[in-house]
Amino acid sequence: MAIYLDSNSKIIVQGMTGAEGMKHTQRMLAGGSDIVGGVNPRKAGETVEIEGKSLPVFGSVAEAMAETGANVSVIFVPPAFAKAAMVEAIDAQVPLIVTITEGIPVHDSAAAWDYNLKKGNKSRMIGPNCPGIISPGKSNAGITPSNITGAGPIGLVSKSGTLTYQMMFELRDIGFSTGIGIGGDPVIGTTHIDALEAFEADSETKAIVLIGEIGGDSEEKAAEYISKHVSKPVVAYVAGFTAPEGKTMGHAGAIVSGSAGTAQAKKEAFEAVGVKVGKTPSETAQLMRDIIAGL
Repeated sequence: MAIYLDSNSKIIVQGMTGAEGMKHTQRMLAGGSDIVGGVNPRKAGETVEIEGKSLPVFGSVAEAMAETGANVSVIFVPPAFAKAAMVEAIDAQVPLIVTITEGIPVHDSAAAWDYNLKKGNKSRMIGPNCPGIISPGKSNAGITPSNITGAGPIGLVSKSGTLTYQMMFELRDIGFSTGIGIGGDPVIGTTHIDALEAFEADSETKAIVLIGEIGGDSEEKAAEYISKHVSKPVVAYVAGFTAPEGKTMGHAGAIVSGSAGTAQAKKEAFEAVGVKVGKTPSETAQLMRDIIAGL
């Protein structure tokens, strides 16, 4: 089992013919993902050879879906055009939209998210500014290396891309049902809580790792949700214990003010509901090993 993405997922890539889109399409194909085409209105009708596979380029997302049966779109277009790409995918009612692009204006992300709600919330949106989602051995929609881990009983949801990779690698011998990098931007399509709900409902996910970062209150909200709705064991790591207060830190755009949004406040919120919090990613991985050993 997996959440959101599985072996039946058929993926199109918006921006496939660009440098980043081409590179990561190749990596997704090499990892076993079923990529069925790309979207670029200026190159519609062309065919691109990647990893020995001929991939058609379509003029629109709707056309690509109609021709290929695609149910996932991964967006690699530049920031200035990302809102239009997301809106196009929403209009086509792609069930899963994964936006990798970094540097999208927050207003654009908020507008796309609001547009999806107004259109009936038909699309599950992940990102932006994220590594995407991977269900090892089944499919990979994004930039997470496919060879760092295998399939297994752990679910992972993370704000940080690099910590997603590290945690999956550290626990590679146990394996993951699905790993989701939700992104660290102020406005994102899928939250910690969304992923926790899905992992709780997935019979094959036995335990969950949650990775957060300083800034905002999504981790505190996740802790509250866990206390009320999650029966499976959860361990957490919060990046940013050494960050100075009052500064914007890294890609997360996290502003720490007083105790709100600090790593310590998030750690205390998790521990108050029985979630063990590691001081380092490696310690967090060991906490998960101990849990799996006891199941």
